[in-house]
Amino acid sequence: MTAAAPDPDAPDPDASAPDAALSDQERAVLAVERQSWPGPGAKERAIRERLGMSPVRYFQLLNALLDDRRALEEDPVTVNRLRRVREARRDRR
Repeated sequence: MTAAAPDPDAPDPDASAPDAALSDQERAVLAVERQSWPGPGAKERAIRERLGMSPVRYFQLLNALLDDRRALEEDPVTVNRLRRVREARRDRR
């Protein structure tokens, strides 16, 4: 009997370990957010080309990172800025 292949969209159980570092993919997501973009399509194109994922999946990962203390430790300026933006959007609803 063979084991089932792991689900590529499932969270990595080791990534949530207290001392685990951010993955390369998580660091790449934060790097995309550090940049400024000339137009609305440029960021989405970069997400697809650089990260090989859809913008929807990218924003799911980004939102999870904003609640991850490891991301805050890795890039506090970007994470805090994005948390403020997210909170302002929630307040407008």
